[in-house]
Amino acid sequence: MSVPTRRRRWFTVCALTASAALAVIPPSAASGRGANPFGVRVLGQLAHEREQSAGAAAPHLAAEDDDGNEADEIAEGADQYAEARTSPGVVAPGAYGAAWRDLSRLRSTGGDWHHLTGLPYDSDDRRYRDIDSNSSGGSGDVTGRMAAVAADDDGYVYAGSAGGGVWRSRGGGGHWRPISDRLPAQSTGALALDGSGRLWLGTGEATTNADAYLGSGVYVLTHPHHGTFSSRGRVGGDELDSTTIHELRFGGGTVWAATSKGVWSHSTHRLSGAWKLEFAPNPEFLPGGSRADDPDAPYKNIANDIAVDPKDPAKVVLAIGWRSGDDYNGFYTRSGHTWTRITSGLGDLPADADGVGAVTFARSADGSRYYAIDQSPEQLNTNPDSGLEGIFVSKSGSPTGPWTKIADYKGLAASGSALTSPGYMPGVQAWYNQFLTVDPSDPRHVYAGLEEVYETKDGGATWSTVGPYWNFGFSCWSIDPARQTGDCHQTTHSDQHGVAIGRHHGKSYVYVGNDGGVYKRPVDGSQDASGHATDWTSLNDGTIDTLQYYSVGIGKDPDHGGLSVTGGLQDNGQSVLRGDDKVMGSNFGGDGGDTLTDPGNGCNIAEEYVYLAVQVTQNCAVNDGGWVSDPAKATSYGVAPADNATGEARFIAPLAADLKNPAAWVAGGRHVWVQNHGYAIRSGSEWTSVHDFGEGRYATAVAASGGRIYAAWCGPCNNQGFARGIAVGNADGTGWHDITLPVDGTVPNRYLSGFAVDPKNADHVFLAVNGFSRHWTEGPGAGVGHVFESTNGGTTWKDISADLPDVPTDSALVTADGGLAVATDLGVVYRAPGRTTWKRVGDLPAVAVLQLKTSPDGGTLYAATHGRGIYSVKLRHLR
Repeated sequence: MSVPTRRRRWFTVCALTASAALAVIPPSAASGRGANPFGVRVLGQLAHEREQSAGAAAPHLAAEDDDGNEADEIAEGADQYAEARTSPGVVAPGAYGAAWRDLSRLRSTGGDWHHLTGLPYDSDDRRYRDIDSNSSGGSGDVTGRMAAVAADDDGYVYAGSAGGGVWRSRGGGGHWRPISDRLPAQSTGALALDGSGRLWLGTGEATTNADAYLGSGVYVLTHPHHGTFSSRGRVGGDELDSTTIHELRFGGGTVWAATSKGVWSHSTHRLSGAWKLEFAPNPEFLPGGSRADDPDAPYKNIANDIAVDPKDPAKVVLAIGWRSGDDYNGFYTRSGHTWTRITSGLGDLPADADGVGAVTFARSADGSRYYAIDQSPEQLNTNPDSGLEGIFVSKSGSPTGPWTKIADYKGLAASGSALTSPGYMPGVQAWYNQFLTVDPSDPRHVYAGLEEVYETKDGGATWSTVGPYWNFGFSCWSIDPARQTGDCHQTTHSDQHGVAIGRHHGKSYVYVGNDGGVYKRPVDGSQDASGHATDWTSLNDGTIDTLQYYSVGIGKDPDHGGLSVTGGLQDNGQSVLRGDDKVMGSNFGGDGGDTLTDPGNGCNIAEEYVYLAVQVTQNCAVNDGGWVSDPAKATSYGVAPADNATGEARFIAPLAADLKNPAAWVAGGRHVWVQNHGYAIRSGSEWTSVHDFGEGRYATAVAASGGRIYAAWCGPCNNQGFARGIAVGNADGTGWHDITLPVDGTVPNRYLSGFAVDPKNADHVFLAVNGFSRHWTEGPGAGVGHVFESTNGGTTWKDISADLPDVPTDSALVTADGGLAVATDLGVVYRAPGRTTWKRVGDLPAVAVLQLKTSPDGGTLYAATHGRGIYSVKLRHLR
């Protein structure tokens, strides 16, 4: 059995770093989306093909073929997530830092957050093997994306998440504890242990994906076995504030930092004093430079890695370049006091700008060899199969080479890879997925990470895919619910980012971090006949929760009592927590977007994939996999509105139910779509378009109450001519009109991210506005304020932001007693009924909260965080 195209796994959001502006793709650099967005998951395609071969096609699969290129889609999604926070202009450094300080000074409400998702999350849960699930793929227990990993020889492992901070294990993995919650930045770029055992943290994830946030600099933890990071441990001054940090490297008493603002260095002995800017290829684009306000400024000084010659620490090679290509891309070395591009002598390693993109170095412990992974802008822009230039070795041990290519994407595809189909082969996301490390005891033993994990024990002569993307498509795979993944062995989650080798009880292990968390296996581990590892262990035991939610839904559990809590996640599908669960399950796969859940029956669920690819189930998607042989046994249905097929919707598009009628739904793409069949909908044709925003405009928020619909749009949505607006009308298609929102009017010309309608009065509505006010944003009409109120159906608006910090605002919710809760990029704030000022809710770390919902009885508030799972708080305590 083969799976022709993988189910798309998307990345979008993690916890916000408090002192940052986004580091994401500008419109001019992002790869554009093709005409066909990806729709329903690969397993749906598999079933569709089976049905076609049998001469019968299931109607609920007919219109959602997954024929997009995910690498392009990732770039597009990255751009769109950035737009919400940066348009209509460029955000100045320090915006998040100021917001975090102001938020910390707000008075707090009563009540404490209750953590709901701090338990194992089984992506292979055998209860949920329905048509849109990834269960049986072999990833096992998962959590949110890990950007970096470090390990020592005493069994201590450190995992740096994309947005949920840094975590420590004292037992070789598992039983984790957070150790960076006091920092203003929870986004990890790099983790590294130095020769004296200190743990160095570079904040600001550097994968340039949709939810990679800038950080607040570099921190050192002198006693990592026991201590926790604090602001007092910051190295240097604020030179690296509002950057991303890709790598930290050591040599000759110096720590080197590869950042989004060039390469910097600092003494490892004296931690005070400023960082030194070693090299920035385009300094005029740095803060304070003559072109600092250029929209492309964040992409003009990207440094990816530093290679220090082990025999002579004064000899250093810098890997510089934007992954989509720029004239400055290349390798640089120092001649006297000047850094110059290396133009020859590298051997197989490219020296031209088109051949050098994202790069990762690794050297052997004995100094005899250097290895490198190189992603090629030329390949990225011209090769639909892969962006990988190759994996290389310098057998001289010097980073100046000469270098020899030891792997390309075709060779890796033939090494037992799951990615052998044209359009999605090893390295197709090499700008996002990279790690590289060498076994300290053997310079020929190397682990490389791209979408999968690869291993060579002979210096690159032969490779094995020890961590395949998933097990679908292999002859050993079966959907049989009596097994995790058929006769295949457990693999890791896909999309690799961090790696480390450490020891525990005298045995060496390799630890990998990816979009599903942290996994380990013995360094001298075993493989089966296909070259797949037989001994991966998931370390995501539920004590580490870095899950990146976009949404949350709550309903009464019809079978187990209590409540069913579900939510859509970055690259980890849809989680389901039933009333008596000790382990969360996953009933949809890929990337989960918005969620609708029936308050009266929590197994009635609608889950958005991306670009309005909506799936619906009425039994929580409980299934034993019988649909593989009998399509009629599928209990999930693809019901995407037509804007999904035409690509006319945002990556995470808005979806809402009417406050007065849970069976009346509203969805937004280019059009405003309505359907009145609730969870009984079975086809995308059941949606009706009631309003057309017009070509090039896309919904950013929708809400409905009693048939009245509010819909916000943007178009263009980037900072090149950004425009936004609001349309109001009725679900029957009547009364639609545009609200006049002049650029310099009361409502700023920024991304409109959410509506909150008063359940007692449909004319009374609140508006959440994303981005930063004009103090931080260089752009036309950036204005001020984040929360606005209308009492006349949106005709006029009043700024009620008052003492709310200047922080991107993601959504809002009116409570049953008339209070107003607002989700921001740095937590939740609340305005009590009859009050005009705001209070901070609880003590969440600096994490983005993207959506708020209440329990069916209205007494509990639920928060979907993008990096630390789902939390709840009793509303009666918010006083």
